[in-house]
Amino acid sequence: MKIIKRIVDIKHWKRSSKIAAIVTMAALALIVVLTVLNLSKVDMMNHASDQVKQMIVDEKDSTRKHLTITYNDLGVINYLSFTTTGAEAIKESYVGFAGQIYNANGGVAKFVSQMVNYTYRMLGCGENVLHGAKLTLLLTTLSMAFGFVLSVFLALGKISKNKIISAISKGYIFFFRGTPLLIQLFVVYFSIPGIFGFSWRGLFDTGDPEAVYKGAFLAALIAFSLNSAAYCAEIVRAAIQSIDKGQHEAAKALGMSYGQTMGKIIIPQSIRRMIPPLCNEFVMMIKDVSLVFAISLMDITTISKNIMTSEGNYLVFLPALIIYLIITAIFTFVFNKVEERLSIYE
Repeated sequence: MKIIKRIVDIKHWKRSSKIAAIVTMAALALIVVLTVLNLSKVDMMNHASDQVKQMIVDEKDSTRKHLTITYNDLGVINYLSFTTTGAEAIKESYVGFAGQIYNANGGVAKFVSQMVNYTYRMLGCGENVLHGAKLTLLLTTLSMAFGFVLSVFLALGKISKNKIISAISKGYIFFFRGTPLLIQLFVVYFSIPGIFGFSWRGLFDTGDPEAVYKGAFLAALIAFSLNSAAYCAEIVRAAIQSIDKGQHEAAKALGMSYGQTMGKIIIPQSIRRMIPPLCNEFVMMIKDVSLVFAISLMDITTISKNIMTSEGNYLVFLPALIIYLIITAIFTFVFNKVEERLSIYE
């Protein structure tokens, strides 16, 4: 029966993988076509009104600029706007999609243009790595990586027969699991520099305009890594203790030390059991990273909040929601496939 079940599972996995591959290829083909048809900035600007074109010519060699030009290109769709201030303010917006240019001064096109503009800014397009979605993914990945490495030592320490090491590990896990992550972030970012008399910004070149954000990123990375380590430690501990005790006894009978037993027998078998909960923890961390808005790090949440404050448009939270959903869906899909692949041969 087990052999039949394995064969059925393998066939089901192959069928699902084939469907996923077809859907992925179709989506990529559509993206390629839309990218080829995507209009350039020059094409978009040629669609501007005669009044705007004249202003562009007049201000070409002028030091005083009254016309603000915003151009956002997402590869498959782009957005262009011309704005001026004063008594005779001008506001022209255009959306380019599938080789066509649409006036975006009202209606559905205006809504689409706002979504493109907000999405462009939240993804951090044209900015360095410490902006928007790039910051969210980078901070999540590094926090989980460092947290997992530390969690292995915490898990081994918690189940250690050494009472001091076990107590320290238990205390660490209890503290970080028992206090809010936001408060931990505040302690790392505000309290620790106050106690030891330094600033996160001061750890970087004072002439670097990104020093403030780099300092905040480092503080957030430390806080999230320490927090992640506590949760991952329980995952690692549970996986290790789920291995049959008879294997410990067999290793001991073969003359293997505790370290050799854990490194060569127990932990390698535990890895497969760790993966599903670790993947879930990664997805949870993606959403937890949004807390960095509290220290003004420019992630998706912070940028959307800033746009809302400056423009008074609450629609900005819609693309933010969709971006988080897409990121989470992609990682969830990948992790589910990994879990399915590993479960076939259990």
